Amino acid sequence: MLGPVRAGNAFEETVERLLQVIKLRLVDHGERLPPERELARSLGISRVTLREAIRVLTEEGYVESRRGRTGGTFVTYRPRAPEAGDLARVTAGRAAELRDALVFRMAVETGAATHLAMTGLTTEETERLLGALHAVNGAAPADYRRLDVRFHLTIAELTGSPLLAAACAEARLRVTDLLNAIPVLRPNIAHAAVQHAAVVTAILDRDPAAAHRAMAEHLDGTASLLRGFLG
Repeated sequence: MLGPVRAGNAFEETVERLLQVIKLRLVDHGERLPPERELARSLGISRVTLREAIRVLTEEGYVESRRGRTGGTFVTYRPRAPEAGDLARVTAGRAAELRDALVFRMAVETGAATHLAMTGLTTEETERLLGALHAVNGAAPADYRRLDVRFHLTIAELTGSPLLAAACAEARLRVTDLLNAIPVLRPNIAHAAVQHAAVVTAILDRDPAAAHRAMAEHLDGTASLLRGFLG
């Protein structure tokens, strides 16, 4: 998600990329963004452009800069707990857009899981996937959504396609506000854990059809939950 941005819109895309990382909680509240030199190199931009983007995010309350040996740019953004009426406000007038987002997510994430099952994984990649699985399936409710994002994006990144990884991140971002507007339900977490394991098992067994089926079932469960609250 922090790969090179397009030169023509370097500032705007830098702001967008950093906000994606922050809103998806890939760098969580209180955690530090990568060092400025590293970020600028990864994004393919000047440090002047990066500093301007960080300045804007600081003014908007997403990050803060700290000086000293343990300094850097730290995330201050924290999604608030859902309140009554949040989902209605988020979805007002956006029914078609949200349906489209769910279709988009289904297409790209089932595609990622299917491709990964077709190509197989190295020992190191297998350990990374299993680590992401164990992290999300053992997560406390407060950390669940953040680690769920990491699990899904790990699958996308392991395909080796930056375009597919970016598409999966964008698909998740389009439903993040919705998911943040509904409570984390323990029965859903338990059900999702079984589905996560099924996805990983199919990938490790190199069974593309099973990987597609398991991921589709998992995403459809999330979509059903959202449709239920929307209704």
